[in-house]
Amino acid sequence: MTTTNETPDRDVQAGLEAAFPAPDAAEAARLHDLLARRAERDGLLDVAYRTVDSPIGELLLAATDHGLVRVAFEVEDHDAVLEELAGAVSPRILRSAPRTDEVARELDEYFAGTRHRFDVPVDLQLASGFRRTVLEHLAAIAYGRTESYAEVARAAGSPGAVRAVGTACARNPVPLVVPCHRVVRSDGTSGQYRGGAAAKLALLALEQAA
Repeated sequence: MTTTNETPDRDVQAGLEAAFPAPDAAEAARLHDLLARRAERDGLLDVAYRTVDSPIGELLLAATDHGLVRVAFEVEDHDAVLEELAGAVSPRILRSAPRTDEVARELDEYFAGTRHRFDVPVDLQLASGFRRTVLEHLAAIAYGRTESYAEVARAAGSPGAVRAVGTACARNPVPLVVPCHRVVRSDGTSGQYRGGAAAKLALLALEQAA
């Protein structure tokens, strides 16, 4: 009959943990920041991301070296969004604040009511064709104003493509900065939104109160 004794293994593990203690949270953060800075310096960081708090929930911000590539709402599942970015843009993705500092600052100002347009560069590589044409038009919709899906379709050169405009807005990779929340139904009701109906109504109310 064979017996097992796990005590030696536990002793070895305890000895390793004592010799190589896990870093505390502050040290782990420092090491991660060092890794991110070195990756950025050596051209090995294709997508940098961070999360920020906002009045409509936690937002994920992701940027390439060309500009902001993704803004994701809390309801979208940030882990799933990062997996999508790894597949669609690059697997060389790390949490790193510096590349998204400017958009984080501008978002703070927007929610405070002191910023009416965003100046950060945007990378629209996740949109193409008619969708991209729609998104490029959205920046022309002024703060506090709205357009119907039909009006956007006409402005984009395809008056009959109202449903396609809705799809472009629903799949907008950089909401808020590219203001698809300013596109509403012809009857004036808000319609659907990637961040949820309540978030869209909150954004419209914020802008209309200015």
